Amino acid sequence: MSKKIIIAIDGFSSCGKSTMAKALAKKLNYNFIDTGAMYRAITLYFIRNNVRLDEAASVVNALENIHLHFELDPATEKSDIFLNNENVAQYIREMTIAQKVSEVAAIKAVRVFAVKQQQQMGKKKGIVMDGRDIGTVVFPNAELKIFMTADIAVRVKRRFLEMEAQNQHINIEDVMHNLQMRDYIDSNREESPLRRADDARMLDNSDLTPDKQLELALKWVEEVLEHTYSSSK
Repeated sequence: MSKKIIIAIDGFSSCGKSTMAKALAKKLNYNFIDTGAMYRAITLYFIRNNVRLDEAASVVNALENIHLHFELDPATEKSDIFLNNENVAQYIREMTIAQKVSEVAAIKAVRVFAVKQQQQMGKKKGIVMDGRDIGTVVFPNAELKIFMTADIAVRVKRRFLEMEAQNQHINIEDVMHNLQMRDYIDSNREESPLRRADDARMLDNSDLTPDKQLELALKWVEEVLEHTYSSSK
């Protein structure tokens, strides 16, 4: 079908949001937007430039010097994020960024900056976007909203194995602490806190393989498309 929708995926850290969003976008031939990568790239810029998070003017000035865009890498078939024309995909997954990103993302000026760009990206629809406030703030009228969650122990193991594969020297206790801290900050921040939209479908993937959760999401897409088209006739 040529008609396209917006798919908003929210949820906690290390729930596999990006993994599913990428697979879904590829299957539907939609554009995938990794909002987490955007906030991580902003955090990287702030760290590199010693931006004081408690100084509003410094934050605003820094944001004026940040340009973000995504480019598809033909070799990996992944959309890499570029910060001021530098591919920073490999740098934004480091623990130093993970420890700071929730704090940076809680700043109102940062969220306004990012949300404006995200909404621009979704104007033509046909996108899958994942993050913390996609279904509640960025695209409250998205045709399909999915809220992902998983048991904390499962999430910690996934994140630990991911970082271990990147040769990052980290222990599982640090990963647990980082995830718990990010969950708390994301859920309790004043600006756009992480919460499930009233009309979001819950997907707990603690015991689901990536293939099974993709199968379920595609079923939901089919239902929404069918409802959207039949309603518009």
